Amino acid sequence: MKKTMKNKFIAFAGVVLFSSQVMAQKTNETSAAIEYKKYSDAMTMLMLTGTGDMEVAQKAIEKAKGFIDLAAVNETTKESPKTLFYKGEIYTGYLMAFATDTAFMSANAENYFNTGIESYQKSLSISTKYKEDIKASIDQKKALFSMGINALYDQGKFAECAEAYEMQVKLSSGVNEVDTLSIYNSAVCYEKANDFAKAAKMYSEAARTGYKAPGTYRSASACYRKASNSGEAKAILSEGRKKYPSDRDLLLELVNTNIDAGDAAGAEAALSEAIAADPKNKQLHYTIGTIYIELKQNEKAETALNEALKIDPEYEDALYQLGAHLVTWAADVRTAAGQLNLKDPNYDKMSAQSEETFKRALIPLEKFIAKNPNDKDVLTILSQIYRSIGNYEKANEYKKRIDAIK
Repeated sequence: MKKTMKNKFIAFAGVVLFSSQVMAQKTNETSAAIEYKKYSDAMTMLMLTGTGDMEVAQKAIEKAKGFIDLAAVNETTKESPKTLFYKGEIYTGYLMAFATDTAFMSANAENYFNTGIESYQKSLSISTKYKEDIKASIDQKKALFSMGINALYDQGKFAECAEAYEMQVKLSSGVNEVDTLSIYNSAVCYEKANDFAKAAKMYSEAARTGYKAPGTYRSASACYRKASNSGEAKAILSEGRKKYPSDRDLLLELVNTNIDAGDAAGAEAALSEAIAADPKNKQLHYTIGTIYIELKQNEKAETALNEALKIDPEYEDALYQLGAHLVTWAADVRTAAGQLNLKDPNYDKMSAQSEETFKRALIPLEKFIAKNPNDKDVLTILSQIYRSIGNYEKANEYKKRIDAIK
């Protein structure tokens, strides 16, 4: 009987001892929360009124960290969502309290920040109890960051601005959200800072979320290209073109990437491949025509635009673009001829070429104006073309039509 009572007493004592240990660790959680509240109140006062004592905030967050570190290593509380929540709060808050301590920030900022974000994420993975608290805290911290970001941008400190936007992205990851706007803004700022490798990485991230795509794919490739990384430039373009195969800017960027790499054949192959894959796509022929215009390959541009019109003779964009291209081409040839000596044998040849090109421009432009009779810009071009080739009757006819439009 005595032995039984003794065993029961030992068991009871063990329970009491264990319970007291648990209570002690729970007290650490509570004490951390109380000290963090003191820190938060002090910081709020400083931010909103400009009054208060930063030293009070710093001492409170130091105490809070001491308590939460104890709770975070004890078996009874280290997996508690409350401990993890406050660890996230305290470690990220610590950086704000000591933001001006350059030695501390240099040595600890990244580690503290990552620890805080990981703690938020782990708290959410265990329980959603603190989800709204975490989100509210992160939103508040991001609002504070935004004020600093705006100041950095206004000062032209684009690299620092880009890094701050990356911090915004990481903060959002603490609540398992993707801040696409900050990813994109970080890329823009890195590009402004001429850090093209980092800009390309961030543009790629934005593109893969669909943010401002397909433009972000083009921007990513262009920055990789500027960073002399043609391999990555082509890879991200390939990824983008699988999603947006008819996008003109992506195709143009692929051409430019090949040209920058000294691969003229690759540039031609990219265009040919696009056509081969979809030969009856009028928009693709049109797109390639406009690319050839930018590349100053006049004959190929004319051919491509005519291919689009073979597929759809009423394609207004192609009618207008072909006419405009031929007018510009003819004017350039005439200007070049005008710089020659009149006795130069090329003068007559180039003058004839210019007039012939102007006449070819009339065909698509007159078809376009038949569909859009009040387009003053095209009426003006037609009047000028006829005047330049000596057909004053037609020139005056179009001039009267222009004057009749109110």
